[in-house]
Amino acid sequence: MSQACVKRSRYRLCTVLLLAGFAMICGRLYFLQVLDAENISSEVESSRKILVKLEPRRGDILDRNGNLLAGTRSRIKLGVDPQVVDTSDVDKLARLAGILDMPFPELMEKCNRKERIDSAGERRTVQWVPLAEIDEDLYDLIRRIDIDGVRGDRFYERYYPGDQMASQVIGFINKEKTPVMGVELALDYYLRGQAGWRETEVDGRRRELAAFREREVESRNGLHVQLTLDLFVQSVIEAAMEDMVGELHPAGASIIVSDPHTGEILGLANYPTFNPNHFWDFPLENQRNRALTDQYEPGSTFKIVPVAAGLEEGVIQPDTIINCGAAEVFYHGVNIRMPNDHRNLGPVPVTTVVTKSSNRGAAQIGMLLGEQRMYEYARRFGFGQDVGWPLAGEISGTLAPVEKWDGLTISRLPTGYAVGTTAMQVHQAMATIANDGVRLRPKLLKEVIDPESQVELPLEPEKGQRVVSVHTARLLREMLMSVVSPEGTASRAALPGYGVAGKTGTSRKIIDGQYSHNHHVGSFSGFFPANKPEVVITVVVDDAQVPGPAYGGLVAAPVFRSIGEKLIPHMAIRKPEKWEPFVVSND
Repeated sequence: MSQACVKRSRYRLCTVLLLAGFAMICGRLYFLQVLDAENISSEVESSRKILVKLEPRRGDILDRNGNLLAGTRSRIKLGVDPQVVDTSDVDKLARLAGILDMPFPELMEKCNRKERIDSAGERRTVQWVPLAEIDEDLYDLIRRIDIDGVRGDRFYERYYPGDQMASQVIGFINKEKTPVMGVELALDYYLRGQAGWRETEVDGRRRELAAFREREVESRNGLHVQLTLDLFVQSVIEAAMEDMVGELHPAGASIIVSDPHTGEILGLANYPTFNPNHFWDFPLENQRNRALTDQYEPGSTFKIVPVAAGLEEGVIQPDTIINCGAAEVFYHGVNIRMPNDHRNLGPVPVTTVVTKSSNRGAAQIGMLLGEQRMYEYARRFGFGQDVGWPLAGEISGTLAPVEKWDGLTISRLPTGYAVGTTAMQVHQAMATIANDGVRLRPKLLKEVIDPESQVELPLEPEKGQRVVSVHTARLLREMLMSVVSPEGTASRAALPGYGVAGKTGTSRKIIDGQYSHNHHVGSFSGFFPANKPEVVITVVVDDAQVPGPAYGGLVAAPVFRSIGEKLIPHMAIRKPEKWEPFVVSND
């Protein structure tokens, strides 16, 4: 350019400004590259390098036969980067919308969502818009379409193939991936596994540069947990529960099935229940394991305690006569009013007291024992204390010490009042009689399995605690058989061809501070075959809607029979070819 066309002063000004600009740029570059190079390098490294957590696969929960009760499946969280995706490639995006079953305009709206307004009112670039959570198979189809900017992140999802099957026992994992209850919570140490990590680098769009992976520690998957539950038994009792609820409309119910010789729980169901796959759709109270958290007065199922104690202490024999017609009994210097019976039986042997479930007879047996022995045997059978349930939530029930008894407790406790129990405590007491007088803690965990090595880590067997002698247990077992005879209170529990032993229970509920005549808890706990018990079943029905009192023999005994009929072929319980009496001795 000719200087003739430009004033000299302007030319010099422009030259100075250009030189000053270059000087500033050079100065800034010197500052960044030399003076502040170390700080900038550390910042760049920290933004490029990331630590990726490698989630482990949670272990499975299995039944005793290896059937899946709770499993883990991989899922894909699919999303799109609006800054990368080519929205002009309509064909590929249309195929993606079809696979996702998503309206095409909705997909395009997500792909064009390039900016957002943050909480401060500023515009931010959007680099990830979630599209859907899909299975691995669908993700393989989407990857074949090869759409730039569409990617998926793998995660693990807990699922329960049986839906509500044994839900209060198994528990569930909530949306925050936290175990909430049941086996999922109690055995989380085995199930959760150990997370790994990977140190890697990403580019400016936060995409991993696999070539720059440095260190990686693999995750270790969780161990499988095998329970004592039998999926078939569980399905049988839940089907029986559903039928019973449809007919009787109770406020609640519990059914327990176990092996008396090992304490293994084969099935446990409660009503109401819930589906752990959609736990948020059910009331919180449905998650309660009522068999261990709900307390009630057991009524006549508790009578096995004073009768067994009386036999063990020698204060009664099966043929000892008890005057069940007495309205009052003289005890420790005072006349104590006897509880009511449905009918006046008069003087009858102890066997008839059990068969007809006489309250007055049981009360007098308790008086023959005395307060201290009555209390001690109730504790021996497991009442007023934890049964040893391996999961959280169990209550110990209520059994007041002798010093807190009033004048009527000695006549009411033997009949199943003045004591608060759970269904599991009653079940454990009946299982003790079936197991020849040895009380076992309920067992739910069978073994832990390493999914990689398939090594099984079995648990030590339960030794148990002797409550009464074999002689006493078998004497009482014979008496309990008469309860299921046509003359007893549980004739509806009979299984043709098999000896069944058990006890009904009917207790009035306390409503507004008083015992109600219209609200009852009916129950039946028993086992079979009586001469060689293989299974113990307890049914507790809370406030069944029936005309008149909801007797245990009416609402619970038929459920016992329904379950027993289906367990006989499944457990291959043989019918005795010839009934032989028990061999009972004092040795």
